[in-house]
Amino acid sequence: MAPVTSQDQVLEEEVSYVRILSLNRPKQLNALSFQMVTRLLELFLRYEHNSNVKLVIVKSIGRAFSAGGDVLGVVRAVKQGGWRLGAKFFYDEFILNYLMATYTKPQISILNGIVMGGGCGVSMHGRFRVATENSVFAMPETALSLFPDVGASYFLSRLPGFFGEYLALTGARLDGAEMLACGLATHFVPSSRLSLLEETLCKVDSSDPTIVSTIIDKFSQQPYLKDHSAYHRKDVIDKCFSHRTVEEILSSLERENIDRPDAWISATIELLKKASPISLKITLRSMREGRLQGVGQCLIREYRMVCHVLRGEVSKDFFEGSRAILIDKDKNPKWEPSKLELISDNMVDQYLSKVSDEEWEDLKLPARSNLPSFAIAKL
Repeated sequence: MAPVTSQDQVLEEEVSYVRILSLNRPKQLNALSFQMVTRLLELFLRYEHNSNVKLVIVKSIGRAFSAGGDVLGVVRAVKQGGWRLGAKFFYDEFILNYLMATYTKPQISILNGIVMGGGCGVSMHGRFRVATENSVFAMPETALSLFPDVGASYFLSRLPGFFGEYLALTGARLDGAEMLACGLATHFVPSSRLSLLEETLCKVDSSDPTIVSTIIDKFSQQPYLKDHSAYHRKDVIDKCFSHRTVEEILSSLERENIDRPDAWISATIELLKKASPISLKITLRSMREGRLQGVGQCLIREYRMVCHVLRGEVSKDFFEGSRAILIDKDKNPKWEPSKLELISDNMVDQYLSKVSDEEWEDLKLPARSNLPSFAIAKL
């Protein structure tokens, strides 16, 4: 059997002035591999300098857009070649995220399925994000003892109120209608109309986002927000998730549940209690920092954080979470530190500091020029 190449994992199609990229690891729910990240980076760089490319469509083969980064691949890389090998994946991935966030041409991401973790990184930074009735969004990193990375501390912290903190800490799932309501999606198009939308976009010979948006608008609908949607609970979310610490967030939720017993609040409390305590702490800090930073600063900080996670100096929970959720699948991780109160501010500070290793370097973002106002606003 021939080896799987990066070309196989990201399919490229040229149609006039449009390039269509399809993520193609359907059996792995299009989890982003080292090869996929490298391939996407190469193609996006090439298209930016090609005047015959006006816009880029990113979609997927199978029922997932992308269920995240290939965490198992990273864990194997760290065990075989040390933490730096795992860090290399995140370095390249974050450079790709920054390129997409500051891209000079419109990127249209068709999110017709699961979009989680690293899959959000290769879609949320783009100019247009099309959800469907099949979309399922989540950033479930705290269950693995990671944290929402790929620039999530930028794009989640800019959602209405404290909805981003809610999503980042709990890993709660959203459907396509909820994605549109909170701003994670720019449009909602029924999956039955995607082929015709793509066909129409392929006739575009302009990079003008107004023209692209007008076309997508013609295929868009205003979906129904379900009665039990978390987006209807923004008042409770803003009241509880605006607190300064994770402990105060939990206490606030528990008080709400006593005053007004509620299945949704109970489920939210359970999600927080199951997550890694160190992960919750660094996630909240990351979100609060992200509110005040541009996308580049967020990615630089997140790279520092992920290097500390892989080094396992403060906590080895990432490897325990990967074991419990992805490898042994017993869903019974033994977190250490085991409680929120055992984690000091100093421990959290360490994750945001530079790595004390002579060979380590901060994330070096590529120079960008002639950016559209959409991209300049993110810097």
